[in-house]
Amino acid sequence: MIKVFLREKKLQHGKISLYLDFYPPITHPETNKQTRREHLRLHIFEKPKNEIKREHNKQTKMLGENFRARRQLEFQAGSYGFVTVRNTQKSFLNYFEKMTEGKKKLSQSSYENWNSVYKYLEKFTGGECKFADLTPQFCEKFKEYLLENGKLSRNTASNYFDKFKVGVRGAFDDKMISTNPAYRIKSIKLQETQREFLTLEELQNLAKTPFEYEDLRRAALFSALTGLRYSDVEKLVWSEIQHSEEQGYYIRFKQKKTKGAETLPISDEAFSLLGEPGKDAAKVFLKLEYWQCAFLPGWTKNAGISRKITFHSFRHTFATLQITLGTDIYTVSKLLGHKNLQTTQIYAKIIDEKKREAVNRIKLK
Repeated sequence: MIKVFLREKKLQHGKISLYLDFYPPITHPETNKQTRREHLRLHIFEKPKNEIKREHNKQTKMLGENFRARRQLEFQAGSYGFVTVRNTQKSFLNYFEKMTEGKKKLSQSSYENWNSVYKYLEKFTGGECKFADLTPQFCEKFKEYLLENGKLSRNTASNYFDKFKVGVRGAFDDKMISTNPAYRIKSIKLQETQREFLTLEELQNLAKTPFEYEDLRRAALFSALTGLRYSDVEKLVWSEIQHSEEQGYYIRFKQKKTKGAETLPISDEAFSLLGEPGKDAAKVFLKLEYWQCAFLPGWTKNAGISRKITFHSFRHTFATLQITLGTDIYTVSKLLGHKNLQTTQIYAKIIDEKKREAVNRIKLK
């Protein structure tokens, strides 16, 4: 069994350095070389001359002992990963910011969501957060901060906190921290929300209404006819559009959100919205940009629709219209690419509520 000792080494100018001593020597997981030492970068005074320096020595030795005990437990558990003190003193904020920048490769909307989380985390920490600061208590407090923020809905707070937890887990996987402090922290429970969708008549009126952003117009209507999310519509390329005599037109693609491989049949009318075919690697909706979605309310208002309609409402429209027109819920679930039938059942509940509203309109008194 490897033993870990807290040692002292005299330095110049009356300082003493604290380090860990391993016996027998261990293989350093970063250099793969044999070593007996881990420098903690902790220093005490050789001859403390006042109460402040004596208290400093006391607290620093306690910290060094904590590191020693942690290393000993890691060896006993067989989970030694050598998360150095140097790593724990690095900035988690910088780490999270780099992770956020990497989301640009996915989509602009994904990046913007992650960037919002980063800004809230930056504000919560006052612009400074080290890996050493990541504790279960810290995670709980950030969770409360998001929930109590008057600018965020509960569901947005839930989404942001889950992304924060992904960032913390990434730090653990990259050996920046020795344990995952957010592992047992429960996510924020989602609140059931009103899912806006268009009636068939509203959708038909919208299709006749001009819109300055033509690619967004076609993409939105295509979503209403296929149930595809914005992220999947935006990345759609011509090689994913296929045709056969038996099946007609269909799409073979991988969902960006769930990573599930899908084969989705599409109608001739949906295919007609795609425009002139391009090269295999070319995007179908070349001029589609996420910022354009901010102008959707103007388009829907011109079509006589007063409710708030987002791009995701077109996916809801596809689901509710399919169920309204008689498609069974299992088939709708498969068309939407849901992994769980319960996710699709919310649409059946919406239809039941609409039926109840309809029959209550007829009264004898």
